[in-house]
Amino acid sequence: MAAERAVPEEAVLVKPPPDRRANRRAAWIAVVPTAVSTVLAIWIAVLWWSGGRPFGWTGTGAGTGDADAAVSGTLTLIDTGGLPISVGLELTALSVTVGLLVTLVALAVQVYSVGYLGDDPRYPSYSAFVSLFTSAMLLVVYAADLLVLYVGWEVMGLCSYLLIGHWWEDRGNSRAAVKAFLVTRIGDVGFLFGIFALGVGTGSFRIADVLAGLPQMSTAALTVATLLLLAGVAGKSAQVPLHTWLPDAMAGPTPISALIHAATMVAAGIYVVARLFPAFLGAGPTLDVLAVMAALGMLGAALAALAQEDLKRVLAYSTISQLAYMAAALAAGDDEAAIFHLVTHGAFKALLFLCAGAVIHAVGSNLMRDMGGLRTAMPVTFATMTVGFAALMGLPPASGFFSKDTVLVAVERSVSGGTLTDAAAWLLYACALATVAVTGAYATRAWLRTFFGTRRVVALPEPQPGTAHVFTGDEAPLSMRLPIVVLAVPAAFLGFAGGVTGLHWSAAAVSLALALLGAGITYAAWRGDPQADPARLLGPFRVPCERAFYLDTAYRALFVRPALGLARGVVAADRGVVDGAVRGSAGVALRASGVVRLLQNGNLQLYVSGLLAGVLLIAVGAVMFG
Repeated sequence: MAAERAVPEEAVLVKPPPDRRANRRAAWIAVVPTAVSTVLAIWIAVLWWSGGRPFGWTGTGAGTGDADAAVSGTLTLIDTGGLPISVGLELTALSVTVGLLVTLVALAVQVYSVGYLGDDPRYPSYSAFVSLFTSAMLLVVYAADLLVLYVGWEVMGLCSYLLIGHWWEDRGNSRAAVKAFLVTRIGDVGFLFGIFALGVGTGSFRIADVLAGLPQMSTAALTVATLLLLAGVAGKSAQVPLHTWLPDAMAGPTPISALIHAATMVAAGIYVVARLFPAFLGAGPTLDVLAVMAALGMLGAALAALAQEDLKRVLAYSTISQLAYMAAALAAGDDEAAIFHLVTHGAFKALLFLCAGAVIHAVGSNLMRDMGGLRTAMPVTFATMTVGFAALMGLPPASGFFSKDTVLVAVERSVSGGTLTDAAAWLLYACALATVAVTGAYATRAWLRTFFGTRRVVALPEPQPGTAHVFTGDEAPLSMRLPIVVLAVPAAFLGFAGGVTGLHWSAAAVSLALALLGAGITYAAWRGDPQADPARLLGPFRVPCERAFYLDTAYRALFVRPALGLARGVVAADRGVVDGAVRGSAGVALRASGVVRLLQNGNLQLYVSGLLAGVLLIAVGAVMFG
């Protein structure tokens, strides 16, 4: 686990003075195309739900409400000598919805970044990578072919590495970037082979053809293919056991955290499972594995969030937990509930991260012990972040209340029969209910420690030459306040899009009671001693939670240290055996040359004597054998 710091890297790294004119140009180049993409995504959504087809694409069912409806357009068909690759895009109800989420959050992040990183000398490259990141996610969302989707999938991995390591001068940041890259690459190996297995099994990489050809595959082949895909999903969507990169990714700029956690990267894994959901429905063992992963991830990450001191790490573990809720709905057989929560989570988690960035911008610290009493100094941030926390906890009428209800209902139904075995279903349901209470506890803890109590920051850090921030202890600039105000609207009201009539009141009442129970216990602990951390209620269990149950330590012992030991062994073998053989051959050549040198010493008398001796031997031989 990355070491916590009292002052974030953006406050202490010394950089060359920024070129403000270049940064302003970069801001326009970044914001305007993203705004155009957002307008196009809105236009496509309107066309879709009204039954139109953009750009003359072919297909049927758009706007009819049919979940299987699709329209597509193909740019070209690449002949590979085997299965062809269709370079084209496809619109479905799922892709239209997620594409709209991606562009809206990306636009909010680009605008926010102007104020947050506008004085950073690397802002031009940063904004370009954010644009590339957004484009890669949109390619994943709209791709009509699995291999085209995989291109966007891998470009996102590259962009996450570049953006997490934005302040690469700090060794912790560069290590976090490398960790994210390596862990996600491990999962991506399985993901690629899963694509190959589906393509070969169905005779096509085109997604529509793959879904149509699933009956051709045996259950065993389909299970293997989906399990391989699940490895990549676990890496990208930070699910157990490949989730450890996400908390360390907080080393990157806060806007990037918002983008990764809300609309790109981690959302991609959930989206792919939903996009290929019929394949997963046909592989029961895969859904059981997904259910166990989700159960462990949602509760374990929530407990880890309850013990973190860094505000961004609280939100990071919260993301892991909420993504596990989406995975739980998928495992329970309800992809619509998973996508509903994905959309609402995208709104309120982007809001929470951008609000956290505003707080850090004001106080110069990621740590909650340096915050407190900010509700009067930062009223806009306080109000909007309150909306975000309410949605995270599932309090009405915030969006999370409605989407979390649909997830819990789906999981509850799986207990009474469905896609999961009884053991997996009961484990998932029990962990889901427990996580509701723990979520209420850690969200309330973060809210109270950030905005209530006494102001803990006495003196703000001195700005360093060329830093991204000047700490004011006050509200963030307009370019940062505007996106969080806009995002607060869907975070508060997006849940109504799912329909109040569809709400399951009994499940909602249980969820609300558990959330309020966790919040009430936390508030009582804080009220008793506002200067103390409510996480003290965890007692001896607090340290394991803070260290995320030592999973990083276990990985270091099981994989990192053996790999380093093997590397040292390879270096020693290279030096001792390979280099030794080279040096030994050189020594043999030198010694052999010494023997030859005895015959080539430049003594003319010796050469003549040798010549005469040779002639004499030839003559004697001729006489004797002639």
